[in-house]
Amino acid sequence: MKEKKKIALCNKTILVTGSPGFIGANLVLRLLEEMTSGTVVSFDSMNDYYDPKLKEYRLALIEEAAKSSPVKHVFVKGNLAEKKLVDEVFKRYRPAVVVNLAAQAGVRYSIEHPDVYMESNIIGFFHILEACRNYPVEHLVYASSSSVYGGNKKVPFSTDDKVDTPVSLYAATKKSNELFAHSYSKLYNIPSTGLRFFTVYGPAGRPDMFYFSATKKLAEGKTIQIFNYGNCQRDFTYIDDIVEGVYRVMQGAPNKKNGGDGLPVPPYAVYNIGGGQPENLLDFISTLQEELVEAEVLPADYDFEAHRELVGMQPGDVPVTYADSKALEEDYGFTPKTGIREGLRRFSVWYKEYEKQFREEK
Repeated sequence: MKEKKKIALCNKTILVTGSPGFIGANLVLRLLEEMTSGTVVSFDSMNDYYDPKLKEYRLALIEEAAKSSPVKHVFVKGNLAEKKLVDEVFKRYRPAVVVNLAAQAGVRYSIEHPDVYMESNIIGFFHILEACRNYPVEHLVYASSSSVYGGNKKVPFSTDDKVDTPVSLYAATKKSNELFAHSYSKLYNIPSTGLRFFTVYGPAGRPDMFYFSATKKLAEGKTIQIFNYGNCQRDFTYIDDIVEGVYRVMQGAPNKKNGGDGLPVPPYAVYNIGGGQPENLLDFISTLQEELVEAEVLPADYDFEAHRELVGMQPGDVPVTYADSKALEEDYGFTPKTGIREGLRRFSVWYKEYEKQFREEK
């Protein structure tokens, strides 16, 4: 087990970028519930990569939770590419812990819109690192991705594996984030921890993720495409498990120390957070359909086979993702535990209620 500097979150300011995104919103809700004092600053551009109504929905949940929390919550709307704004936020609030979850997501979208990824994932992250240098923080935690493993044939994926052959621009930006963070940790002694997330899913998730978009299509009677003819495996990780992992990592920063040359050894770490049990895509879809029937999103006599189309692999995709999360368990005592049936059941129930609310608002 690696030694960590223990960080008490209470009575401090925590900055979460990418809130009210999927992971960011759930993390902020957890902080509002767990912390007994302090301030949580949310930062997000509220862009229209997907329907902003979902971000507005998550933000409303945060604002409602903040009413009964002893923690002060502040929402700042802005783009990380605006260096002046980022610096102003750091100067005004002086966060002790920064969790950078803001990023342009999506593998396929990056093929057609590379400029957006450069702005958000490269320039935006650079501005975060510069702010952490100029307004020192106790710990920078940032989102990486399982996509950095590219076409790695060795499974499970370990953080010791080489990740020099990304197969998408999105993956390349995430690997770049890890390299930038390492440099800043070395040069400026900034404790940083990167988290490689594996296929996160759950209620109020991203609509562009397969389980969500497939649900919408099935509910509308449309056909879903199953890539690589169903011969894919994904290490699906339920949102509560992701948040638990992030919450624990926030409280344990890599220790600062000097090497034999008297210079800082970079206080830097990278971990996988994955379900630890890769699921066949066809099995995942079957479970999703069963739970959608149980939640009455789909009728009991729904013809599953008539609404499936097996297609080839898409550019930027990989056939298998599988996390070796032993280091996370050893250093922070946590292993994801939510199985796909339980996770998809919670999603299906949520989807039924959300769609009902959305229809009523219309």
